Amino acid sequence: MKKLTYVNKLGQRIDFNEFAPLLLLGFSEKGKVNIYTNKGMNQDGSTYLGNTIESNDKTIEIAIIADNETDLIDYRNKINKVFNPRLGEGYLIYKDPVKEVKTKCIIDSLPYFTSVNGTVNKCLISCTASNPFWMNIAESQAEIALWKGDFGFDFEIPEETGVEIGHREPSLIVDVFNDGDVDCGIRAEFRALATVVNPSILNVNTQEFIKINRTMQAGEVIVLNTSFGNKKLESVIGGVSTNIFNYIDFQSTFLQLATGDNLFRYDAEQFIDNLEVTIYYTPQYLGV
Repeated sequence: MKKLTYVNKLGQRIDFNEFAPLLLLGFSEKGKVNIYTNKGMNQDGSTYLGNTIESNDKTIEIAIIADNETDLIDYRNKINKVFNPRLGEGYLIYKDPVKEVKTKCIIDSLPYFTSVNGTVNKCLISCTASNPFWMNIAESQAEIALWKGDFGFDFEIPEETGVEIGHREPSLIVDVFNDGDVDCGIRAEFRALATVVNPSILNVNTQEFIKINRTMQAGEVIVLNTSFGNKKLESVIGGVSTNIFNYIDFQSTFLQLATGDNLFRYDAEQFIDNLEVTIYYTPQYLGV
């Protein structure tokens, strides 16, 4: 069963599926590819340089099947309220038996209603996704280095205290698999158990890296985001976030996940054993 859900900025949502009263009749999307070429003097044809994908236009066609005219008016009002372009971007969520994905979009024309009879209307809803790709609902994650608990003692005085015995995962390298259709950014968290000097992450495949020229203190978490339009570097200490973008080493690259396997290695100039690293990512897909 296919289902479309739209959630606006206020958290208001509406569902369209294969059943009344809000019956999904059709869903289509259209995206343009810009192809870049170069042509030399006396050259037959041209030389391909690359391409980019433009914003994606999406169209939802539904039928409102109400029990009476009052319910019909209520459904129309709800659609207008949820699909309010003045609220800015919202999330369109697509679900079928195989997958559930979402994309951020904005309504580019007001819902268009046509009457079939006194209790049935058809409605056409159009929206535009500035980012043309669909994404998984939840982030995936890969932990490069962490401490794992092994066992503890049941008898503790006082309660909720005591010592838990654990071990540190030995690997410094993790394989992050991007099953999406295109490259995507990452969100990395560096957690300092004690002092850590200048933590970094290296892409083993490309030898690109990102390094943070900063001495971390115990309990500090550094959050790095390399996604287009959302690049940032923040330090979180005691629940307080601080922008530390200027601590990024000038030779660094904002690492991206290529499709398929990506080998990442973490490092630090001093006290590497005090560092835990987790990589979060959201694969992106061309369509549904």
